[in-house]
Amino acid sequence: MVNSLHVEGNSWLHRMPVGAKLAILLVFGLGLAFSLSMPLQASAACATGALYFSLGLGARAALRRIRPMLISIAALGLFNIYALDLITSATLTLRLLAILFLASAITATTSLGAFMETLDRLLAPLDRLGLVRAADISLALGLTLRFVPDIADRYEALKAAHQARGIPVRLHRMLGPLFILALKEADSIAEAIDARGIRRHEKRTD
Repeated sequence: MVNSLHVEGNSWLHRMPVGAKLAILLVFGLGLAFSLSMPLQASAACATGALYFSLGLGARAALRRIRPMLISIAALGLFNIYALDLITSATLTLRLLAILFLASAITATTSLGAFMETLDRLLAPLDRLGLVRAADISLALGLTLRFVPDIADRYEALKAAHQARGIPVRLHRMLGPLFILALKEADSIAEAIDARGIRRHEKRTD
């Protein structure tokens, strides 16, 4: 069974409409992107970090959910120190952390059904124009969100299996099995979707 990133709760962020959350994330991200102030980026990272860790997940669980992204941001930050300079690298790193914390908080407080329903409404005008299929896009993004914790769980299971056999844990050794397991899970879900006719569409007329 695929897990969800959503965490049950009744906080003010849980009760906020999904559209408002997405609008805040968009404005917040654009605001930081157009600012080169490191104090502003640091303040934003601290504020959104406090918000994320106040959701009741527990420190270890909260860190575990975003650990892959934190590692990626740290690696990018180290690279930027050599490619750019220390101040610019720190500013970019803080900006990414702030956006990550806010996006993670929104994801944790938004149910998958509410997210997909909101996305359907937002894409409805483009769907009526025949430019996109709103149902397909919301379904694809919804399944992606559902896959994230599942893939993380499978990685931990493979890691534990390697450790139990005394095999050194190396990321490149686990990418193959992890990729195969993810493909099998994707095939199973695709078959279930097709069996229920979820992706069947009426033919569009010109």
